[in-house]
Amino acid sequence: MGKTKHTGPIRLPKLPDPKLWVSPVPFGLGKIKPHHIRDTLKVAWENRDNLAYAARILTQGVCDGCALGVAGLHDQTLSGPHLCTTRLNVLRLNTMPAMKPEVIHADIDELRRMDSTALRKLGRIPYPLIRCNGERKFRRISWDEALDLIADKIKRIDPKQLAFYLTSRGTPNESYYVAAKVARFLGTNNIDNASRICHSPSKTALKRSLGIGASSCNYKDWIGTDVLVFWGSVAANNQPVSTKYMYAAKRKGTKIIVINPYHEPAMEKYWIPSIPESALFGTKIADDFYQVNIGGDIAFMNGVMKHWFEMEERQPGSAIDHEFVREHVNGFEELRDHVTRYDWETLEKSSGLSRERMYEFAKLLAEAKSAVFVWSMGLTQHRFGTDNISQVANLALLRGFLGREHCGLMPIRGHSGVQGSGEMGADPFSLPGGDFKSTDIERIEQVWGFELPKWQGDIVGVTLENALLPEDHERKLKLFYTSGGNFLETMPDPEFVRECLENVDIRVHQDIIFNTSTLVDAKEAVIVLPAMTRYEMPGGVTSTSTERMVYFSPEIKGPRIAEARPEWEIYIDLAARVKPEQKHLIWFHNTQEIRDEIAKAAPNYDGIQHLKKQGDVFQWGGAWLCEGGVCPTPDGRGNLIPIELPELRKPEGQFYVTTRRGKQFNSMIYSETDPFNNADRYDVLINPADAETLGIREGEAIVVYNEHGTFHGRAKFENVRPGNIEVHWPEGNVLIPKGVYEQYAGIPEYNTAVIVEKAETYHAYKDTRYVEKRIEELEMSAG
Repeated sequence: MGKTKHTGPIRLPKLPDPKLWVSPVPFGLGKIKPHHIRDTLKVAWENRDNLAYAARILTQGVCDGCALGVAGLHDQTLSGPHLCTTRLNVLRLNTMPAMKPEVIHADIDELRRMDSTALRKLGRIPYPLIRCNGERKFRRISWDEALDLIADKIKRIDPKQLAFYLTSRGTPNESYYVAAKVARFLGTNNIDNASRICHSPSKTALKRSLGIGASSCNYKDWIGTDVLVFWGSVAANNQPVSTKYMYAAKRKGTKIIVINPYHEPAMEKYWIPSIPESALFGTKIADDFYQVNIGGDIAFMNGVMKHWFEMEERQPGSAIDHEFVREHVNGFEELRDHVTRYDWETLEKSSGLSRERMYEFAKLLAEAKSAVFVWSMGLTQHRFGTDNISQVANLALLRGFLGREHCGLMPIRGHSGVQGSGEMGADPFSLPGGDFKSTDIERIEQVWGFELPKWQGDIVGVTLENALLPEDHERKLKLFYTSGGNFLETMPDPEFVRECLENVDIRVHQDIIFNTSTLVDAKEAVIVLPAMTRYEMPGGVTSTSTERMVYFSPEIKGPRIAEARPEWEIYIDLAARVKPEQKHLIWFHNTQEIRDEIAKAAPNYDGIQHLKKQGDVFQWGGAWLCEGGVCPTPDGRGNLIPIELPELRKPEGQFYVTTRRGKQFNSMIYSETDPFNNADRYDVLINPADAETLGIREGEAIVVYNEHGTFHGRAKFENVRPGNIEVHWPEGNVLIPKGVYEQYAGIPEYNTAVIVEKAETYHAYKDTRYVEKRIEELEMSAG
């Protein structure tokens, strides 16, 4: 860990720089772009019944959107106010009133006719609900009835048949911590969180490569680094405030590189609303795009390293930081031998980029004195996600881009609370402050005062599948307790997920709103518990940002849902009913007591106990993890890891498909049209040359299919790497195979091979033999 402390926010330049302008036409009139002023006015109108409360949330609370860590209207990176449409879009979740009784208790089929967007707009869950098997409506029950029923079921099942899941819906560290403790108190290690389906490979890879499980640097390191690389990340869309950091970086001379199959418009140019110059004339962001194949990143990075080793042969010291490698890195010879064995033809075919393009990037990094690598789900959501991230770490280690200013590795988080989930132990592979190893188990048992179960818990995907096991199986999922989340819209193969949910005896949905999964039947009962938002919790709570800043978010005065309770309080109340004689071991009276215990259980979080008022913040680990190149590994050195190319084979006329986000916050969709490219939710982004080969016209109805599912959409011509297409998430999840998990981190695979056809062709020839033959050809070539 580092000793250098974060130095706080810096100021933006005062004078404009016309070289960065997108257009002299003010406000991007006539261009496809977000309309921030219009969207802000729309949000104000939606919150008109609670405007004062909404204003207090924005000016006093820590953002419950992405994980940049904006507290009030300020952060630790740049001075001045920060506000984005992502935060404004989720604001209504906190200010809307309770659902009306006639809506809550409507026939279940009436509710099922609504999608999650419509259900979200119905309002907050006002009181505990139950719908038993065969019942057509939810009915109201008391908290005591609900928790006694759940507790009775827990007493009657094997702890391995109980599972917990926590989404990152503004979930604070305190709730994660108490859930992790209560799960183990009840005898189960089946507890997981939303990072399983976004950044779990980041933590796994960084642990094995560097011994760390979080970003090694800060957002401030973007500003003034020589090269800032966004890898499979559309930060401008998913973390809009980050465009302000990109602007500041550009003003300091930083080159911004994007590596992505799609030439994302949001990363090319952006009108940043909180910077007058940019709001008027826009800002050119990316200096270059490297459009790799879906799944081609490993080959691309092997090509970059192969160039470096060839450069070293011609001129020693021209590409590798030998002093850094000698003093701080293991495995150099093994990696060199591995990379140099690959021939250029293989690397070009797998990556989708030419040898010359790979050299351009290799030369850029070789000549840079500093670089920051930022990535997101374009790298992680693969069956080889951990290997993708270890490849990025290999690049940083060979160049010494680690443990110092303007250098580092950053998995940029999309949820405000998710960084803290594993660090608090709400993870089958983690305990507070450590992994699920014997030493960590012994340490936590000393803090908690009870014995922990020693068996390995399941990741959430396997937990869902366990619902289909035979009744007498010890891991047959019988009670699934979820805090938020909607697996119908986040996991591959939604119909299979529905079958799994229906086969659980009792499902508990602890949430603030209904979504489509709330309405799925269960074998015995569905129980719904109303939760508080982070801004309603008495005593205030904390959350951890991407850059390891732990912020205090105070309780904010405003209207309340009468029967909603803090999530941590619900967990301990339930646990006390299951084991009343041991209630004292898990009982907390307030959030301050939870923070006091977190400081003891998670050594990195020593300091959280002192966060008590608005504005309180500290950063665990210092400004840079691995400061000076010293890693928290057994020998203090980073590990270079040779990475094999993934098997990627497909004949001409077939495609790789990946999912992307539009105007949405995770699975919550806020517009049917993407403001950056005007695509609707069922448009298929395809390269015009590919479409021409297939005889497809823009806007024409097409069918994308494989053995897993069929997607009906329309062709939208975009600058996507030839041989690749993109569909929106979650609509495109019907194409993604179920049960395919990354071997180290357990993230589901969200990419696959597909056939694309004109709808008229597909339907004209759609008999069993035709479709099965085409799918068989696809599986033989791409399997």
